[in-house]
Amino acid sequence: MSRLLRLWRMFYTMLYISAFTFGGGFVIVSLMKKKYVDQYGWLSEEEMLDMTALAQSTPGAIAVNAAILTGYRMAGFVGIAVSVIATILPPLIVLTVISFFYGAFRDSPAVQAVLRGMQAGVAAVICDVVLDLSRKVVKTRSVLSILLMGIAFVLVFFFKINVILLILSAALLGIAIGFLRKKMKQL
Repeated sequence: MSRLLRLWRMFYTMLYISAFTFGGGFVIVSLMKKKYVDQYGWLSEEEMLDMTALAQSTPGAIAVNAAILTGYRMAGFVGIAVSVIATILPPLIVLTVISFFYGAFRDSPAVQAVLRGMQAGVAAVICDVVLDLSRKVVKTRSVLSILLMGIAFVLVFFFKINVILLILSAALLGIAIGFLRKKMKQL
């Protein structure tokens, strides 16, 4: 496939995903996985999982972070520009239009009902992503990964621990484990 065709397909795919998803970055990441991994085969599941973790742990919107990472992986800096523009264009247009009509929408029972319905759909998509990613962690059969996943869930869900603290702790643990493995190989 030519570079120009791949860039066009990236732009169209990200524009399509961004235009027809509601609920934030996790929803977009799950659809990116379906397109980039399952449909086009541009990325492996492991690459997409790693990019999702990076996108989630860096500052900013997850959707834009994921677009940056996948765009760079697939086409370098031009890929970043194409993916990010395609990702931010639909929300920018929608928010611009909504801002003109905000007063009329604000008190409409129909609009409020639609938004409540969309919340249910978003919850279902997020549950799908969580189950899919959890299955992948369990398939690794890494006791440490499975244990960390369970502990992270308990700490966030029951004890309301800030996710940033968990991400930083996991990063430090990963560095420590890598350091220990390196030392063990030297022995």
